[in-house]
Amino acid sequence: MSSTMRDAFVTSTEEVLADPRTTVVLADISAAAFEPAAARYPDRVINVGIREQLMIGVAGGLALTGQRPIVHSYAPFLVERAYEQIKLDLDHQDVGAVLVGIGGSYDRAAAGRTHLGPADVALLDTLDGWTVHVPGHPDEVRPLLRDAVCGQDSAYLRLSVQANTQAHPQAGDLHVVRDAGPGAPLLVAVGPVLDAAVEATADRPVTVAYTHRPRPFDTAGLRALAGTEVILVEPYLAGTSTRVVSETLADRPHRLLALGVGRGDLRRYGSAEDHERWHGLDAAGLRRSVDAFLT
Repeated sequence: MSSTMRDAFVTSTEEVLADPRTTVVLADISAAAFEPAAARYPDRVINVGIREQLMIGVAGGLALTGQRPIVHSYAPFLVERAYEQIKLDLDHQDVGAVLVGIGGSYDRAAAGRTHLGPADVALLDTLDGWTVHVPGHPDEVRPLLRDAVCGQDSAYLRLSVQANTQAHPQAGDLHVVRDAGPGAPLLVAVGPVLDAAVEATADRPVTVAYTHRPRPFDTAGLRALAGTEVILVEPYLAGTSTRVVSETLADRPHRLLALGVGRGDLRRYGSAEDHERWHGLDAAGLRRSVDAFLT
């Protein structure tokens, strides 16, 4: 196992660079980690400096020539700062790239609001046809990156320093971690919030399912598992997947609780663990929310 998701990403990217169709595009972030790869593939590890919009533009140009670019930075720099270029240089041009973000949602909280990126998945969700991977363990990163690079469409791989204790590499479709039986409330945990969700509902009659691929969401699995109550726990902006869940279950009565990072600006620094607690995404906070919803 790699020590962090970021380490797993760097190692896995060095492997996929053996394919001459791949090029890594950086904007200074992680440039030092990619120095060995740059020495081996000097024409296919490109660092544009602190110019995130240019980074996406370069990726779009590479994609138009048939390359499969892997574009990497902190989530707020990669998605929020360069959103217009993602929309125009990738989406509008109908070319694909693999975006790999780190730091979401609040891994680098000590660096302040500039480094917080809880809205990244919601923002990409305004575009059509993107695949979004949110691994919950370093061992899930390599297969997800390889699958994304081997594809044609655009994909976003969202990495975090937070991780579950166990990997579930095949959990693109909903994977049942704990089955509370037919009709039980269903909790869907996305990526690194699984452990907290399992702990929060340990002695509650709640079925817990996991996915590291919220887009496209496993709607067939959701319909098969969902009863009347559905709880959605996502490590980014609360409510990001409510549209998908509501549309999937529109023909049956259901109640939905969407938990995630709150929309209010806390205007605080602190640690990732502090923000997890402040947003109610630790086990104690999730338990309070689930109990209130179910009672």
